[in-house]
Amino acid sequence: MTPAKLAEAVLAAAHALFAQRGLDPAVLPASTTVERPRNPEHGDYASTIALQLAKKVGVQPRDLASGLAEELSRTPGVKSVEIAGPGFLNIRLDAAAAGQLARVVVQSGREYGHSDRLAGQKINLEFVSANPTGPVHIGGVRWAAVGDALSRLLRVSGAEVGTEYYFNDAGSQIDRFARSLLAAARGEPVPEDGYGGAYIHEIAEAIKKKQPDADDEETFRVEGVELMFAEIKASLVAFGVHFDLYFNEKDLHDRGELDLALTRLREQGHVFEADGATWLRTTDFGDDKDRVIKKSDGEWTYFAADCAYYLDKRERGFDRVVIMLGADHHGYIGRMRAMVACFGDDPNSHLEILIGQFVSLLRDGEPLRMSKRAGTVVTLEDLVDAIGVDAARYALARYSSDSPIDIDVELWTRTTRDNPVYYVQYVAARTASVARNAADVGLTRGDAEAFRPELLSYEKENDLLKALGEFPAVVSAAAELREPHRVARYLEELAGSYHRFYDNCRILPMGDEPVGDLHRARLWLNDATRTVIANGLDLLGVSAPERM
Repeated sequence: MTPAKLAEAVLAAAHALFAQRGLDPAVLPASTTVERPRNPEHGDYASTIALQLAKKVGVQPRDLASGLAEELSRTPGVKSVEIAGPGFLNIRLDAAAAGQLARVVVQSGREYGHSDRLAGQKINLEFVSANPTGPVHIGGVRWAAVGDALSRLLRVSGAEVGTEYYFNDAGSQIDRFARSLLAAARGEPVPEDGYGGAYIHEIAEAIKKKQPDADDEETFRVEGVELMFAEIKASLVAFGVHFDLYFNEKDLHDRGELDLALTRLREQGHVFEADGATWLRTTDFGDDKDRVIKKSDGEWTYFAADCAYYLDKRERGFDRVVIMLGADHHGYIGRMRAMVACFGDDPNSHLEILIGQFVSLLRDGEPLRMSKRAGTVVTLEDLVDAIGVDAARYALARYSSDSPIDIDVELWTRTTRDNPVYYVQYVAARTASVARNAADVGLTRGDAEAFRPELLSYEKENDLLKALGEFPAVVSAAAELREPHRVARYLEELAGSYHRFYDNCRILPMGDEPVGDLHRARLWLNDATRTVIANGLDLLGVSAPERM
């Protein structure tokens, strides 16, 4: 029995009890949950439903819990229900009901952990969006790993998701980039406000090779941006990150979408003119100052493009716009929320801004401060060269995004249990190895109907089953809270449960021992673990190797 099925049984018991006692069924929730108690001696699962409902119907919690326990104890697979404290329900399953989970997981395969919790939501998820003036730096790489993992979590939770990279190919940074390329092509020093690094010379040489006579800033701007962005795309693809749309800021200008956004904002009554410029009165919605949309010289501001881009996303049918920004963009939150309100939308419903903190790459305890190629920052390629794609993605997704992290090269390249990604991937490989070795000795799971789940009654087997049962709830919580690190931490706990099971419960027959039902049952449990480890790693964009 899965935790979800048990939760349904708890709710069914509540409906039955309310009908018997004539209590108001309107107070019953549409769904409920069960949790694993911290102390295993308290049972397999616990429910607080009696505490939640008692006050609403004017009944003492323990009295309500007593009735619920009696009803729930009639449920097939429930071994016992005890009342604890003010009205907690501590539930124990019989071994057969608990062991059935192994079959559910194996038969569900890649679908195990999927749900419809976010069905009906259409979410636009924008992340990375680094300017095409240099390689993706390590801060952007964090959003590449976290954003891609979050998109996977949202999709398996039922949401319709569009992933997007905003390609800023206009403005002063691009001007500086073009001047830097032109200077490199001419053999001149880097401009005072320009970009350095070997990549500038590489791109300049590529442009000169393509157009030997080029010696103007515009050519180096157009060609340089195209080459740099092609490199950014390629590096992200090599990192396992694919976007549904690369959105070009220039298109907003070319299609007149900034004018359209300004018109919409005028219609809402929040635009005014002052000092020859056009402003948006964002202070009406909590911003610290009003924002210029169009300067007195007729030039659009970056904020104007932000307005047009948000409106474009909404016009494409997205209900919620999620934007991932770096720590240095914290000041954007107030103005963006105010802008959404100026359009007549609800910032709490239609906009979500996630801020990611800084990342440092350490070697020998000292931070690596710059890339040999980029000249100023540590890049995606530096990180991958140091620890590999799997370790990089896992390390970046393993921590809450609002916490700074240090990535220790020595730690993340070790083939030992203290390397988190190795610890989890080792279970993926070990479960695959067990399956191969089982086949070699003629041990197979057999037909599902012949599976004897009641044989999985040993403590370590039960602990592993309960850990496997938590996976769907972890996935749902990680998606709803935008916290992929929950999946990584869960996988590490699951890996520990499997190691303890493996060390205490022999799966393969020894010597001339005939293959028995217990061997087959444990193979189901082994394969169920492989399924969940693989599914969880896939949500993080990390491989589940069959051999290590």
